[in-house]
Amino acid sequence: MEQPILEMKSITKEFPGVKALDDVTFSVAKGEIHCLVGENGAGKSTLVKVLSGVHPYGTYSGEIFINGEPQKFSGIRDSENAGIAIIYQELALVPELSVYDNIFLGNEITNGLTIDSYETIKQAADILKKVGLDVNPETKVKTLGVGKQQLIEIAKALKKDVKILILDEPTAALNETDSDNLLELIKGLKKQGVTCILISHKLREVLAVADTITVLRDGKTICTLDNREHQVRESTLIRHMVGRSIDNVFPKRKKIEIGEEVLRLENWSAYSPALGRQILKDININVHAGEIVGIAGLMGSGRTELAKSIFGNPDRYHVSGKIFIKGKEQKFRNPHDAIISQLAYVTEDRKGNGLILIQDVKTNITLSNLREITERGIINENEEIVVANNYKESLNIKTPSIEQKVLNLSGGNQQKVSLGKWLFVKPGVMILDEPTRGIDVGAKYEIYTIMNSLVERGMSIIMISSELPEILGMSDRVYVMSGGQIKGELTGEEATQEKIMEIAVEY
Repeated sequence: MEQPILEMKSITKEFPGVKALDDVTFSVAKGEIHCLVGENGAGKSTLVKVLSGVHPYGTYSGEIFINGEPQKFSGIRDSENAGIAIIYQELALVPELSVYDNIFLGNEITNGLTIDSYETIKQAADILKKVGLDVNPETKVKTLGVGKQQLIEIAKALKKDVKILILDEPTAALNETDSDNLLELIKGLKKQGVTCILISHKLREVLAVADTITVLRDGKTICTLDNREHQVRESTLIRHMVGRSIDNVFPKRKKIEIGEEVLRLENWSAYSPALGRQILKDININVHAGEIVGIAGLMGSGRTELAKSIFGNPDRYHVSGKIFIKGKEQKFRNPHDAIISQLAYVTEDRKGNGLILIQDVKTNITLSNLREITERGIINENEEIVVANNYKESLNIKTPSIEQKVLNLSGGNQQKVSLGKWLFVKPGVMILDEPTRGIDVGAKYEIYTIMNSLVERGMSIIMISSELPEILGMSDRVYVMSGGQIKGELTGEEATQEKIMEIAVEY
């Protein structure tokens, strides 16, 4: 049997009070696509950080072998020198620099004491061809879409003569077309002899490209499955990941009477001074008590811009049109005005805009409604603890303590903290923007269950999602956006993936 290109044996890594990896063994054959799956908190990210040298030799126990040779990485550079490249979900590009500058950043081609721009551009163009990206190397990165930026990250890795390419949730922020293109590229890299390790929560993508799949759960290796004949079933993966069967990914909701209209937009339009163009045009939608209204559309269709414009317009668009809350016209000058009118917005970017990662769970949950726990300008710390513990229990936030910093929580639990933060303002309408992005199937089920519970109690939810199965599985009605406009409305019974996509590509 051919020697594996990578072996990680009996890897154990502990943090204060937490064993993140517990005797994990992981082996990858040369030239294969090996997928690593597991719930948030299963240990995937920690394992990759051990392999990349972020957690250096001596901070963990166990052994790493590449082509049979033992490795003791003291830092990231050692891992890169061994032929390992990792592309994280948060792209490490400099927007203001050109494509070729980004590809060769830190490894510049010089001619004496100066950078040889001509040779750099020439080599950058050759590398871009390998990843199938047809752009001028002198183009600034900030002008390109997320899908193309992802390919530039891969080009950076290929420039280093990578042997093992690790991609951490590479399609999380991509639309369906860009995701398909990236997966085809990964298959192409395999043909070029590059070994790929793919970490993803999108199980259908995993099953489509993986030769082998390793499942982690609670910091342990559960199993490694052979998928070269694509014989592994999604239900099998879910069972191994969560330790139980989830027969229906979307939990059933109790039948309730849809109530009164709680939100209505009339001829709602918005112009973005930053972009210099119209981003929303003549939008008319309504939302009733006790329903989940899905907003579908391709990336760039204006979904997030719509959410922000409703929620007090923090990006300062030039907005026109009317918004009614429970039949009364409102004019929100800022998000605070929206909150007072019982409107809440859970952003798609929980790490950048939704949470203060260096603060603890308690502080994040109470931050949006400090008035509720303040007496004469002083926070009642006892009341703050009670509130935070109540949401910790009701939302099943897995954390040793409400004093735990949010950055140490898994993605699913961070999302629950973000939900708790906005539930504390006691909203009547909650806008959820990509509520399950980057979280695992078990955590998704819990988020869906929470959503069902909220609407059963009379709350209304506007859910923006790029995942059509999620839109179909959770929505009572669906609005489809394209080019900043509402192009169609479908009932839950009418909506199918095909119908939504047909409407979404209209211009």
